Amino acid sequence: MAQGRTDWPATERLAKVELDESLARAPSADIEHERKVAIYDLLQDNRFSVTGRTPGPYALRLAIVDKRLLFDISREGGEKLIVIGLALSPFRRVVRDYHMLCESYFEAIRKAAPSRIETIDMARRGLHNEGTEILRQRLEGKVETDFDTARRLFTLVAVLHWRG
Repeated sequence: MAQGRTDWPATERLAKVELDESLARAPSADIEHERKVAIYDLLQDNRFSVTGRTPGPYALRLAIVDKRLLFDISREGGEKLIVIGLALSPFRRVVRDYHMLCESYFEAIRKAAPSRIETIDMARRGLHNEGTEILRQRLEGKVETDFDTARRLFTLVAVLHWRG
């Protein structure tokens, strides 16, 4: 298992992250790469705690079920703690726009001039930050994360949308 930052307690971190793999559509190679990088980075460095629940470290399974984003949270050893369901509607526009910009970015890095790539990447990062803030707001009072952890989780939310 990857080791995270040492300045946060081991009880305030994700030790395992997985996505629902039952969705019908397989991601493109670029999206699959984004998923792998987000999970790897999350396990390297994250801050995650469930408000009012047993301390971690935690295992997180993300899924989309009945038009809801589910955070299925357990202790690292498997003890179920809570399932948090969030409506998908607040994420739809930003995920759709983020997906379009990601596709443009993936295409641009293969063909476009560096200035074009930079412009698309700046817009993509702005939407990513917007999605991160929506996720943090929706999780407020339920889960506490730092911005970087929420940002990586938003990447995974976007991947689930693309696959679903």
